[in-house]
Amino acid sequence: MAKPRVLLVIPPLTQLNTPYPATAYLTGFLRSRGYETAQADLGLEMVLRLFSRSGLEQAFTRIKQTDRPWRGEIQQILALEDAYLETIEPVIAFLQGKDPMLAPHLARPGFLPEGPRFAADRRPGEGSLAASPTDTARHRATLYIEDLTDLLQSTVAPHLFLNRYAEQIMQATSSFDRIEDALTRPLSLTDELLLEALRPHLHRTVPDVVGLTIPFPGNLFGALRIAQAIKAQSPQIVIVLGGGYVNTELRRLEDPRLFQYVDYVTLDDGERPFLCLLEHLAGNRPEPLLRRTFLCKDGRVIFRDGSNEADIPMHELGRPTYAGLPLTDYLSILDSLNPMHRLWSEGHWNKLTVAHGCYWKQCTFCDVGLNYISRYEMTPTDVLIDQIEALIQETGQRGFHFVDEAAPPAALKALALRLLETGLTISWWGNIRFEEAFSPDLARLLAASGCIALTAGLEAASDRLLERMKKGITVDQTARVAAAFRQAGILVHAYLMYGCPGETIADTVDSLERVRQLFANHLLQSAFWHKFTATAHSPIGLNPAAEGLTILGPRFAGFAENDLRHSDPNATCPAWLGEGLRAALLNYMEQAGFDIPAQRWFSHRVKPPRVTKTWLTQALEASSDVPLTAERRCVWTGGRPVIAATGRTRTRVILPTRTEDFTISLASPHTEWLLRFLHASTPSPRRTNYDYPRLAEVRDRFPAAGARGFDRFSRSAAWQSIRQAGLLLV
Repeated sequence: MAKPRVLLVIPPLTQLNTPYPATAYLTGFLRSRGYETAQADLGLEMVLRLFSRSGLEQAFTRIKQTDRPWRGEIQQILALEDAYLETIEPVIAFLQGKDPMLAPHLARPGFLPEGPRFAADRRPGEGSLAASPTDTARHRATLYIEDLTDLLQSTVAPHLFLNRYAEQIMQATSSFDRIEDALTRPLSLTDELLLEALRPHLHRTVPDVVGLTIPFPGNLFGALRIAQAIKAQSPQIVIVLGGGYVNTELRRLEDPRLFQYVDYVTLDDGERPFLCLLEHLAGNRPEPLLRRTFLCKDGRVIFRDGSNEADIPMHELGRPTYAGLPLTDYLSILDSLNPMHRLWSEGHWNKLTVAHGCYWKQCTFCDVGLNYISRYEMTPTDVLIDQIEALIQETGQRGFHFVDEAAPPAALKALALRLLETGLTISWWGNIRFEEAFSPDLARLLAASGCIALTAGLEAASDRLLERMKKGITVDQTARVAAAFRQAGILVHAYLMYGCPGETIADTVDSLERVRQLFANHLLQSAFWHKFTATAHSPIGLNPAAEGLTILGPRFAGFAENDLRHSDPNATCPAWLGEGLRAALLNYMEQAGFDIPAQRWFSHRVKPPRVTKTWLTQALEASSDVPLTAERRCVWTGGRPVIAATGRTRTRVILPTRTEDFTISLASPHTEWLLRFLHASTPSPRRTNYDYPRLAEVRDRFPAAGARGFDRFSRSAAWQSIRQAGLLLV
């Protein structure tokens, strides 16, 4: 074929508020290489078809046609069928932001039918996080949608969840048997709506190649339903699977049955393998020179990786694009008033990457040997700025989520400076490590550039366990970094694990007490605690004996391989432990439950934590200010200084900021020096990172006594006011 036309598809189901970024990245790249490429979010389209008057009419009709004695909750919703049909489209329009004036109507009881979710909605600490009428309306609309989802899942749409699809089928998928069995069953209502959403895209784009991204287990079944339908109607279309799930779970793929539905499966970053595949399909590349690609020949799965071409460098990836995706149709749901938690479910976020991979890549629980972690490469700052400007122009949105494995401090510093230099206003958040390089001054710089929130892995709040897993941080260090962000006004979310190798119940209770103190002192706003699982590609999975673990299964049966069952004679992790941790976090995130002793969250008797109630206070007090090294660069983020009054020997200077003014009194020679110094430290379009004055230079040029005079001045109240007003040493 000539240059193939490509359709990239997001199958059900990822987020409902913003597109998963894989197709936007790959679409932008392929278009930059001259390929006609379209994209579609069939997960969103399926949900919108279902949650419409027509979709619900079909659902209610089918439910009533099934001769089954439904339980009381279902009968309750069925009795309110007319109310649901009358309200569904206004609710969806409101959640899409298309009818905001409906908020007062939705916020008060009496308009929306209230099912079991409303009755169960007794949030801990209700009232401690104030809700606006719009938030109340959005939360009630979310409960309404969740009630309908529960109804449909229990009756005619068993695969439906609000952020995944048919995930229950993906349990224990070392064999393809269960998936194949599900694919041979009749279409469910949501399957039918999914395929209805597919058809217009096939007719409009007439693709030669369809790429399906599978970021999570809950995307695979929907993707294969799509592939199954395409093969039945247009078998000449080439179908390609890729994405995060494929990269971690299908690296040992042997089962040829998958290739009844798809033609190729690519691993790791998709740009180079997809480019090689398109060249092969156009007749310009022999099959053995494909890159990281599975295919099936004569009933046998073959892995081709004959190309010696490197992955595409970050500066050659082009600009991501959301062209073709209906950005105004996504839904902002609200299941928590927690300001950090809301970032995942509300509004559109343009997604970019500061750096590929992880610069640390030593954690024993992580897939450090796989490409998405091991290949570390920063995106050049100017390229990142170009991508930001292009996405603002395309989407009209200035919110950005940097989806790094761990954005490096140096790259974020360079990005923040460039945003300030260009005067580019954005709101952004991303994922980092709790590195001490994130000093209070760097945190303030990031905040000045638009950073509103950061997420990072604390994992186990135990230094013994952190050292054992080679995390490279301590709990005290994490507290200091979180405090720096909090002082800068940046929200912090922590990823946590329990049941780590060698972790005892006492360790877990101690971790909970430290986390309680972090929340109670507002250093954490959100967290998620998940159970440790040994994975096949992590150092622990590859060498479990080194951690004292024994792998129990599952036996690999030709399809997926990642999560491993294990036993650990040195650890204790009963199910009730996770239940207690989840209950505690749910309360902490709603600013409640801080007065409940850590051991009281568990249904079984456990000993009190060994951590003192003053641990956090002591950890923060012990952290003396980081020494100001001579190589620190000086950056002024305040306003233009104003000379307020001049006396015979002293001058009063006002240092304005966006929220308050600072007034200082200086000797006249020091005033002239300060004005020159702050001007030289102010971000401007013509600057580079290396143009900002170094602290050593500032000391040497201080009028009267040079460095020694500066050292005395740096202990003065005037210097402290200058620092508070916006002088950062980074």
